[in-house]
Amino acid sequence: MSTHLPKNSSRRQFLLSGSLATVGLFLAGKANASSLLLAAKPDSKFAGVQIGAITYSYRSLPGSIEQVLQYCIDSNISAIELMGDAAEEFAGKPKNPNPRPMMGPPAPGAARPQMTDEQRAKMAAYQKEVAEWRASVSMDKFKEVKQMFDKAGINIYAFKPNALGANNTDAEVEYALKAGKALGAKSVTIELPTDPAQSQRLGDLGAKHKMYIGYHLHTTATDTAWDVALAQSPYNSMNLDCGHYIAAGGNNTTASLLKLIESKADRITSMHIKDRKNKENGGQNQVWGQGNTPLKEILTLLKEKKYKFPATIELEYDIPAGSDPVSEVKKCVAYAKNILVG
Repeated sequence: MSTHLPKNSSRRQFLLSGSLATVGLFLAGKANASSLLLAAKPDSKFAGVQIGAITYSYRSLPGSIEQVLQYCIDSNISAIELMGDAAEEFAGKPKNPNPRPMMGPPAPGAARPQMTDEQRAKMAAYQKEVAEWRASVSMDKFKEVKQMFDKAGINIYAFKPNALGANNTDAEVEYALKAGKALGAKSVTIELPTDPAQSQRLGDLGAKHKMYIGYHLHTTATDTAWDVALAQSPYNSMNLDCGHYIAAGGNNTTASLLKLIESKADRITSMHIKDRKNKENGGQNQVWGQGNTPLKEILTLLKEKKYKFPATIELEYDIPAGSDPVSEVKKCVAYAKNILVG
């Protein structure tokens, strides 16, 4: 995934203030929120294929767990890959004393802004505080999040906290697995490590907790990129991103992607779908139907083969003027539904 914010402040203000008035119902009181949830359960499973969304798709909007839940309802999303921040904040994660704003990729040739020595020291102290919190926190709040989403008719099938890296302690990794399980997820997700020792470590801990580790790749994806990790543990699995695979170009084609899905279907725990141009056409993210990702062929394959892993919308194209992430995710859901049921 890439971090990408709206291009100007006025557009951001529109998103924050005007596009999602229904979020206010959550802030108005539990009674109103409960009534709304009961009245508006989403359904994004079509012809046996579960269409989901990663909550990263709503990254430019306010992000409390209640707000994220409402975005899912308003998008007609009934299953999600949940990013870690909202759930962890709800569970009491210590606040970052030195938050860095989200930013898009640097301009060509430009470097990202660097932290000062003082900021690095504060960050190191904060990371230690978070690690200690994760090692001891109760799972009760994560169970509460599951209940909240269950009541709304939304299944959390994957969890993506920033706690699975090589620099995270074993206690943090085990925390992530336990929290994922408390949320009802089948897997936790992370980028595929470049060091096989890390995927071995995660696979071993996944086996200990009977929780899958779903590995994601960007344009480094190849047909064999996951092979080492998959051989290391039955709990190492694939979070296959079809858009990034196609954008990588080279030997990655529609035919090879469909073959990869069929050959690895028993090791895929979740899949990302987006529309990107292929490498030869520039690789850009596109509104669905305008890129080279074979969305129709992918979804038709999932339908015909009756695969049970979800197809996860990851919204990364530029939001059109006058729209917002919730509206665009809803359009993606409708696009997928039209393919699957006409």
